[in-house]
Amino acid sequence: MRLHLLAAVGLTAATASVAHADGLPVGYVDTTRTGVSVPGASERYFAIPAGRDTLVTSVYRDGGLLQRYDTLPGAFTIPAVAQDGTTTGLSANGRTLVLVRPRIAYLQRRTRLAVLDAATLRTRLTITLRGDFSVDAISPDGRLLYLIQYTSPRDPWAYAVRSLNLRSGRLDRGEIVDPRERDEAMRGLPMSRASSPDGRWAYTLYDGGEGHPFVHALDTKARTARCVDLPALPHGVDIAGVSFGVRGPQLQIRSGTRSIASIDRRTFAVSRGAPARAAPASPGGSPDGFPWAPAAAAAALLTAAATFVLRRGTRRPSATY
Repeated sequence: MRLHLLAAVGLTAATASVAHADGLPVGYVDTTRTGVSVPGASERYFAIPAGRDTLVTSVYRDGGLLQRYDTLPGAFTIPAVAQDGTTTGLSANGRTLVLVRPRIAYLQRRTRLAVLDAATLRTRLTITLRGDFSVDAISPDGRLLYLIQYTSPRDPWAYAVRSLNLRSGRLDRGEIVDPRERDEAMRGLPMSRASSPDGRWAYTLYDGGEGHPFVHALDTKARTARCVDLPALPHGVDIAGVSFGVRGPQLQIRSGTRSIASIDRRTFAVSRGAPARAAPASPGGSPDGFPWAPAAAAAALLTAAATFVLRRGTRRPSATY
């Protein structure tokens, strides 16, 4: 069944009040409108509330046609990873999609994940973790999932990075830390996310809490990380308004047309105010220019119909750790 999602563009407002976000420390980013995709993919994925369940859809980038859909018992959402609305959960090879149960409170006692086959939208595994986690990144082959574990009941910006094996559903031992800074506490609010073209590296720009901003560079293949401290922002520049992205061998941090700093992606050396030819494309939102918000709203119209025509209550593998 294929529907042209733009046919219902006029009904976008019908779902404008719906909020389905991962939660702290990414504050109430509505991922129902942005969905998730990877560079070079022909489709984009959305997770839309459908009563007590979730409607998961795959939409063609070219023309906005609905490719497939299915319902998932329970409430799940596309994970948000930064304040700029960047999302994650889809492996670079396009085969694995991970959704997370929306946050209800901080700290939550349990975190629930759903691992889907992206080609069929069928659920491979549901995972329940003891503790409070959010999704941070996924390896290109879809074998490793990276999570942010919140470590303080009073400080929602204190966290640790963990990895989870998506074949076994189990957390790996230990934290993912910069070996040069093993004793330094991780703290900050994620403002923007950029990824390497092959999906191996996930770069997150943090505000640094009470300190200087920094970039967390996560190697999702090798389970290693580097923390790169940045110089203080120029007077009058708000970190919420800077752009951040990959441009060739560099990471660029810019304010409007002005370059604030650049990072060599091979050596992690920082250059203050390095010149750049053009501002990098924003890693979040809709890089291909297609109006995904109307598409997502139209996809929501399928929710009622899907309630009756899709299979429900199918038992699927689950794991609790």
